[in-house]
Amino acid sequence: MRAEIAIIGGSGLYSMTELKRTRTTVVKTPYGDSPELRLGRLHGREVVFLPRHGKGHTIPPHLINYRANLWALRKLGVKRVFVTTSFGSTNIRMRPGELALLTQFIDFTKCRPQTFYEGGKDGVVHIDVTEPYCPELREVLINVARKLGLKIHPHAVYACTEGPRFETAAEIKVLRMLGSDLVGMTNVPECILARELEMCYSAVGIITNFAAGISKKKLTYTEVAEIIKENTARVRELLLEAIPKVPKRRSCICSHALEGAAVRV
Repeated sequence: MRAEIAIIGGSGLYSMTELKRTRTTVVKTPYGDSPELRLGRLHGREVVFLPRHGKGHTIPPHLINYRANLWALRKLGVKRVFVTTSFGSTNIRMRPGELALLTQFIDFTKCRPQTFYEGGKDGVVHIDVTEPYCPELREVLINVARKLGLKIHPHAVYACTEGPRFETAAEIKVLRMLGSDLVGMTNVPECILARELEMCYSAVGIITNFAAGISKKKLTYTEVAEIIKENTARVRELLLEAIPKVPKRRSCICSHALEGAAVRV
């Protein structure tokens, strides 16, 4: 079984019923088995859907097997990855219910394996992540959002925290000082691992709440889930329209990320 494009579904997007002629598989990888993957055709393209948090949202952010997930997609032949996620806002101009595209990240995770290259026979690799998200896929999403009349923030800096707890007001204050617009718990190391595999990766998501200290209310996942439920249809529509517009050939930085990255002795 092969696929060209992957969708990694975050909170709220647990399936893609629009896929045709579907079949399921679990891929064995050096890092453990993938979750159940659903492959099918969508607008003439071979697509695979991966639920980031597992079936029924049973895996918390800090325990997701990011390496197995990305390795499984690459093993299926995937070269482009669209991901959905949810964010808290640290920028008062980015409001709950709106959509955003990530352009940069700041990493505050603590205990997640972040590379496929851990020395020894695998060598040492230092990839460039000056522009961590695929500009080609982002342009597709921006153009489709404009066509659909969707309000979307085209550039956002994302701070990734370990979770599963929400952040303190003091932490959010620091993140704002450092220039973050949004905060979440899942995008790192996912985007890094995709780059190491020379896969194009673009993240779009729903702003669900103002972060701690900005919001005067207690933060609850119930509130987050309500905003996700109200807005998931727009993200789904955006992805469905974007997939057939993905160029057949890649002309971005992602496709040659490993050039010059390996240590030579």
